[in-house]
Amino acid sequence: MTSLRDLPLSDPGVPDSRSGFRLLLWLEIRQWRGQVLAAAWGTLHMAAVASFPVAVGLAVQAVVDGSGKRLGLAGALMLLLGVLTALGDTMLHRTAVTNWISAAARVQQLLAAKTVELGAVLTRRVAAGEVVAVSTGDVEKIGWFVEALARFTSALLATVGVALALLVYQPALGVVVAASVPVLALAVLPLLPAATRRADLQREKAGKATELASDTVAGLRVLRGIGGEDLFLERYRRASQQVRAAAVHSARMWALISAVQVLLPGLLLVAVAWYGARLALDGRISVGELVTVYGSVAFLMMPLRNFEEIAMAWSFSRPSAKRAARVLALSRGQENAEPAADGGRGAAALPELAGDLHDPLTGLRATPGQLTAVVCGDPDAAGRLADRLGGHSPSGTGTEPSATLGGHPLDALPLAAVRTAVLVQDKDPVLLSGTLAELLAVPSTGRVTPDEALAAAQCGDVLDALAQSLVDPGGSTGRPDPMRATITERGRSLSGGQRQRLALARSLVADPEVLVLDEPTSAVDAHTEARIARALGAVRAGRTTVVLTSSPLMLDRADRVVFVDDGTAVAAGTHHDLLRTDPRYRAVVTREPDPAPEPVPAPARPPHTAATMEESA
Repeated sequence: MTSLRDLPLSDPGVPDSRSGFRLLLWLEIRQWRGQVLAAAWGTLHMAAVASFPVAVGLAVQAVVDGSGKRLGLAGALMLLLGVLTALGDTMLHRTAVTNWISAAARVQQLLAAKTVELGAVLTRRVAAGEVVAVSTGDVEKIGWFVEALARFTSALLATVGVALALLVYQPALGVVVAASVPVLALAVLPLLPAATRRADLQREKAGKATELASDTVAGLRVLRGIGGEDLFLERYRRASQQVRAAAVHSARMWALISAVQVLLPGLLLVAVAWYGARLALDGRISVGELVTVYGSVAFLMMPLRNFEEIAMAWSFSRPSAKRAARVLALSRGQENAEPAADGGRGAAALPELAGDLHDPLTGLRATPGQLTAVVCGDPDAAGRLADRLGGHSPSGTGTEPSATLGGHPLDALPLAAVRTAVLVQDKDPVLLSGTLAELLAVPSTGRVTPDEALAAAQCGDVLDALAQSLVDPGGSTGRPDPMRATITERGRSLSGGQRQRLALARSLVADPEVLVLDEPTSAVDAHTEARIARALGAVRAGRTTVVLTSSPLMLDRADRVVFVDDGTAVAAGTHHDLLRTDPRYRAVVTREPDPAPEPVPAPARPPHTAATMEESA
């Protein structure tokens, strides 16, 4: 059984993400020891509670018969059952909650690992709000079902046991109870499809509201700049009201299910009391037996509540597991790639990742040790190309050919090995909160120091601003160390250009064999960009660097420029050569209108002889 001390798990396992049901089944199998233990404690608890009516019936009959000895034994039995009830309930709660937390933590670890594996590609396949909803609310509902299943198992065993015991103990009343229990347990089944649909609708609207809130927060600075805060606030208000209405609509159905679960057992209790009283008046059963049967029927209301809970847990967890499975099923690219011998955890016994970086889809080839600039007319196509060069297939279907490094398909290699050799910096890099020293403390070769990387990325003004934030108002002497300055979450205290340059410095410190930069200077002024272009070639000397850009300043410093048009590399050479020889390249780089196509001369018409006129006719 997994203990909370074992969290986070060293190995959460490989999930069965073919469907939501298979994911839930996989979680149950992975935690079978905890489930069996929780069911055992739950059965003990239910059995002790179910046995109380027997002890009470013995006590009542002892009072009727005036037997003090039997009354004392009944009291001792009640004391023992009380201890067993407390023990079973305590341990059931402990083990069930452990199962819940363990299942939720396992799924969260799997989702976190998938997020790390896919990186920026994830939000191109699944909306950011959907990812947030899956990793929070959906994970909780999945854990709820895993936890509730053990309690349902013990409740089912207790219900069947009580029904059979009543048949043996008092057949006349036991037949009524045994015939009624299946009806009580299955009475809510016709209501479950409608309840499930309403729960799915509520979850769908909640996911859209979460996605809207996430996108709004991410673009808050832009919204404030254009005065769009009120518009998006009103949109979120409408989305929130839709979630509220869907939640109320769903709650009404679950309230009806709860009412049925209370009403039907109550009617059974009334029927047993009436029928049992007639049997007692006729002398066919004793008063103690009537009390025992009545108490046992009253007990059945307790496990029947667990039936309602498992129905609710299944209705909520099934769509949640389906969404989680859809995220976990995403892959970097090739679906049938052979796994590494070490399970993909390292780069042991792997081929040396060096040589040409080649993308078969576009025909792009980056020569080792050179700075290759790539010009794409479509920014989205440039982003997809960067993903492929990093060993990811943006579509995730495995139908696209994998980029290769030294002839080795990147999609088929362990992720850790690929990321050691190839580093892709997205066009919108993220800076995590922490000090500048922590930001630059990345795995690296040590060839490029943080100071050299910061200088190459032209971060002098950024260092001055960070040092200024550390200045003591009391008038301390000396320039504070900017490496101790704290960078806020996502670098929100910095400008876009400052964030880009710090991210570039971080990539340069890592010093990978292959560095892919997607528009690394799009938010930088021209003078700073020119200095970065000069320094980039020097600091990356002897390494392969691919820069996806349309900036003439960066293109002018590249060893080789490749022009990708309509998904295909159509031209290669130096920046100045391509400007002279390729009008399409010149139009993209200089932002000039596309050259007008030359008019195609119309075919000469033959003279209208009698024969041709006759044929036309």
